[in-house]
Amino acid sequence: MRFGIIGTGMVGRTIADKLVALGHEVTLGSRTKDNETGLAWAEQAGPTGHAGTFADAAAFGEVVLNATSGTVSLAALRAAGAERLAGKLLVDISNPLVFSAEGEVSLDPVNTDSVGEQIQREFPDAKVVKALNTVTAPLMVEPGRLAGEHNLFIAGDDAGAKAEAVALLGEFGWPAESVIDLGDIAGARGMEMLMPFWLRLMRSFGTAEFNYSIRRAQ
Repeated sequence: MRFGIIGTGMVGRTIADKLVALGHEVTLGSRTKDNETGLAWAEQAGPTGHAGTFADAAAFGEVVLNATSGTVSLAALRAAGAERLAGKLLVDISNPLVFSAEGEVSLDPVNTDSVGEQIQREFPDAKVVKALNTVTAPLMVEPGRLAGEHNLFIAGDDAGAKAEAVALLGEFGWPAESVIDLGDIAGARGMEMLMPFWLRLMRSFGTAEFNYSIRRAQ
């Protein structure tokens, strides 16, 4: 398949590397065609890896993944263009983290809204599925780095798009039974609100290589 990734940060490049390794074709999108990070990634990725603008990535991808910071996601997707996202699965990996001068973290939006919902409202013809935002980038594409069963969460309005997202997660190594469906896109609120807690855990553990394992009564 062809994938467009919006964002050239660690998350975007990690997922792009995995998709290319799986035999897919990827365009990594940034604000400008001459973005040094994007061009360097494309050069090392080989013939199935490309670099371009946000619009180039969105036009190229049969599936589009938003790997930008949540505070700039809407602007990046506007640059990508609503017409290039229409009808496609749009996997939103973003987190709307806002850091104070003292290093304390808050979220914007929070409580009554989420980036996932904002994206779905602004791009109603896209099929937005929130996923992968609750783990560090290496675990997104290699869950076997942690022993035992652990979980991911998804949320979205379109059942078919969520099934497509679960299949993609399966390619990354996540068993379908480890993916917990939180319902419609409003479920993105809880997924994003996990992140301040996740950051506290990271500081306590001294590593980002951990995840949640949900246990239910039999």
